[in-house]
Amino acid sequence: MSLIRGAMFNLARTSCCIGRVYSRMISPSQSVLARGTQHPQNLISSKLRWSSSSVQEKQVESSTSQDKVLLSESCVKRLKEVMEKGEYLRIQVEGGGCSGFQYKFFVEKEISEDDRVFEQDGVGVVVDQDSLEFVKGSTLDYTAELIRSAFHIARNPQADHGCSCGTSFSIKV
Repeated sequence: MSLIRGAMFNLARTSCCIGRVYSRMISPSQSVLARGTQHPQNLISSKLRWSSSSVQEKQVESSTSQDKVLLSESCVKRLKEVMEKGEYLRIQVEGGGCSGFQYKFFVEKEISEDDRVFEQDGVGVVVDQDSLEFVKGSTLDYTAELIRSAFHIARNPQADHGCSCGTSFSIKV
């Protein structure tokens, strides 16, 4: 049931964003979101905010602490030990698992245009824009136990609750 709720949430959020952009393109002077009158130069800058390659957007995103993925000391230490130069740990969120969503970790050398990179002490973690919505504000940790050693998300403010396996979670709606 959580997977269906998550998919419906993403679909509603995407439809809302597309509707806002579409309403501006059809009738920019009568936009539902507009406050006051807009001048032509403001319309151009407002469309830049929707562009994924907008420099202004990336600067705004990097300045807020809620949109970051934090790295614990043990995570940074382990990444320094196992990663080669130019490699990143990718965090990806997929549907599945016990609670509806699950974390996946990969070693990645290539970064795409929609990826966010979080670096600390010479090591980096990469998160794509879709997964960032589910992990922003989280802390990536590394634990070494007798039963297993693994990277895991220690604190995720976007998660309602997680499974005891440590890789599955459900989102707050």
